[in-house]
Amino acid sequence: MKTQLRTIKGILKEQIAGGIYTSQRKLPSERELSELFKTTRITLKEALIALETEGLIYREERRGWFVSPPRLRYNPLSRSHFHRMVEEQQRQASTQVLTVKTELASSEISKVLQLKTLQPIHRIQRLRSVDNRVVLFVENCLISALFPDLLHHDLSQSLTALYKKHYGFETARSRFDVIPTAAPEQVAKALNLAEGQQVLKICRVNYNQQGVVMDCEYEYWRPDAMMIEIESISPHSNACEP
Repeated sequence: MKTQLRTIKGILKEQIAGGIYTSQRKLPSERELSELFKTTRITLKEALIALETEGLIYREERRGWFVSPPRLRYNPLSRSHFHRMVEEQQRQASTQVLTVKTELASSEISKVLQLKTLQPIHRIQRLRSVDNRVVLFVENCLISALFPDLLHHDLSQSLTALYKKHYGFETARSRFDVIPTAAPEQVAKALNLAEGQQVLKICRVNYNQQGVVMDCEYEYWRPDAMMIEIESISPHSNACEP
């Protein structure tokens, strides 16, 4: 069985490396592949999952397996917003607004936003794509009092840019928590994943130039779509911040 697994993986890798199956191209169905390799669906699935773990292919619920495009390089320390980050890597970014509403903050969100009293927040859910492939579900929770009339603006664009242009706020500091977790139902459906399939969850709290919490952000990434890249600079370096 191990020999067969290595054979299947090796052939599919060679086909991808040789350009027979190009970025985002759909692979034959699992039934077709199992017949081609004269193997069981169980063995074939193990080989595909192994290639998925290596980042060479990805699956979409009810659609099948596809060849992975290059991973997006994501630096949490960068001040670049999503669209700029993607465009700097010569890729195409797009954002779809899913839901927008104003509601009273839950106790959990109140703690994250450091609210001492019951207050309304804006909750914005968006779906983001790279090269027309959905890769990120993101939810922003904003303190309503800091951003009056925000919901009248185009929320498919960068919130960071809106904060600066219309409210004079800049993100001076952020705190990150990175957690591999199972995709909740709503997130899985939006990202074309099976419910419970793994996603990379990044929780970020943003502070403005006065040190005040502005918002918190929950990002759910397809783990095959990105890699975290951080460059450490020695405190004795003379390098300037970009």
